[in-house]
Amino acid sequence: MTQKTTIHETDLYEPVREFLEVQGYQVQGEVNGCDLVAVKGDELIVAELKTSFNLKLLIQAVKRQRASESVYVAIPYPKGGKRTAAWRDMCILLRRLELGLITVDPAKDGGRVEVHLHPQAFDRTKSLRANSRKRYSIIKEAAGRSGHYNTGGASRTKLITAYREQAIHIACCLMRYGEMSPAQLRKMGTGPKTPNILRDNHYGWFTRVSRGVYKLEDSAREFLKDYPELVEHYMNKITQAETDPDTAGP
Repeated sequence: MTQKTTIHETDLYEPVREFLEVQGYQVQGEVNGCDLVAVKGDELIVAELKTSFNLKLLIQAVKRQRASESVYVAIPYPKGGKRTAAWRDMCILLRRLELGLITVDPAKDGGRVEVHLHPQAFDRTKSLRANSRKRYSIIKEAAGRSGHYNTGGASRTKLITAYREQAIHIACCLMRYGEMSPAQLRKMGTGPKTPNILRDNHYGWFTRVSRGVYKLEDSAREFLKDYPELVEHYMNKITQAETDPDTAGP
């Protein structure tokens, strides 16, 4: 059985030092609280070494930015590689903090060093423009919800999304009136996505009984029992629609 090797911060220092010295830097360790400093002319690089990516490492690195524009964090190469969500999240955070990223793989070539990110100014405006679709999606999702059915911070619970609300609205209409067409449902205010929701049948609640006509499955009725407030909201909405000649049910 292969014995697990424990990596220490000092195991990271030599590979990073050698890597920078090859590029013409003069390198010293433990200088005024900095794990590693590299100097070439007027250029100053500071690297903070840690055996894992954590808050303490980030705090130390951000503090070093008061003395240098080129601050890197150096950590062991992650076991999961660069395709994990944790890696992507780490890089997003480092870019926003304008920090560089160096990894060391002690198992390869006596300590393979890779530079994945260089410290660069973060353009918040550019980032917002690049993610405008995500911003629109958040606004649209919030606007599409009828009430407060989720608790912020909760996990391992079924979330009520705008999509699910629309599906529940459709289910309530079918429960009230029986078989209906997408056109009839949209007249009841179920929204423009009604045909897609019925066709995709993501939750398995709907069955097409004939061309353009759908009914409600018993599985949906069981699900609706767990959300009495939401069912009451849409049943009241259906009742109100019945009194409006423009939206009255079939």
